[in-house]
Amino acid sequence: MSLPEQHEENWERKVLEKLATSALQEQRRGRYWGIFFKSLTFLYLFLLLFIAAGWFGAREMTSPGKHTALVQVNGVISGDSAASSDQITAGLQAAFKDSNTQGVVLRINSPGGSPVHAGLINEEIRRLRELYPNVPLYAVVEDICASGGYYIAVAADRIYVNKASLIGSIGVLMDGFGFSGVLDKLGVERRLLTAGDNKGFLDPFSPLQPKQREYAQTMLDDIHAQFIDVVKKGRGDRLKPAPEIFSGLIWTGERSIELGLADGLGSVDYVAREVIKAENIVDYTARENIAERVAKRFGAASAEAFWGLATGARHSPMR
Repeated sequence: MSLPEQHEENWERKVLEKLATSALQEQRRGRYWGIFFKSLTFLYLFLLLFIAAGWFGAREMTSPGKHTALVQVNGVISGDSAASSDQITAGLQAAFKDSNTQGVVLRINSPGGSPVHAGLINEEIRRLRELYPNVPLYAVVEDICASGGYYIAVAADRIYVNKASLIGSIGVLMDGFGFSGVLDKLGVERRLLTAGDNKGFLDPFSPLQPKQREYAQTMLDDIHAQFIDVVKKGRGDRLKPAPEIFSGLIWTGERSIELGLADGLGSVDYVAREVIKAENIVDYTARENIAERVAKRFGAASAEAFWGLATGARHSPMR
């Protein structure tokens, strides 16, 4: 090989080596930058999740001077809803505890729900009113305050409504379906084995037994009597002697005032400004963070599934 040819070959080799080295360096840089941006994205999403879930911890609420405290009861009252007794009582306790609270407004927009959770909220309101006798509590109804919602409202000093609000439904129900006739038509045999004469109580795929129907009605009557007693204690002499009040009927806000189920027309702003005399409103409504909500739903679903498999138990909601 001649000298020029050898020189040319060395030059080509060096060029190829430089290109290969540059390519490898570029790949490494690309890999490093890829790892960097992926890590940055992961960290960003991680921070968002923590902030949204509330795992950094909730800040202490600081009230700006004398104010009206607001606690909201929205939707169906149940153990796994925003209107659970845990959520509502937590908000009420924080509202009464604040020394700057001049009065508490319970804004209600609920069709009812669990008589147990409604009863727990009612009892907590009464306890807090005794503990803080100088802090009044007023219920303000928006669209609807029925059944369990009204069960809560009667614990207030006064109830304010809109003339078009829906109030009442002082009653209890247990609902379900019966499919025994459908199974007969389809030629399907229901095989239900129980240990205990009433373990298949109100089974939807079996004919309704007269004794079980009578027992269910007795339970409903007992809960209805408890509801009536709570309403009478809460409203006292303000209730008009009208038998239909406890029949489960519902009335407009205007009519409810005439019957003594409510005290007057008024909004949250009106009550804060004209009744409590503290226009500044601070919302104390307790709200679950994402982590608590997911954990509660998962835990409740798991427990319900296990209990259903283990016992065959069914639950018909009462409102």
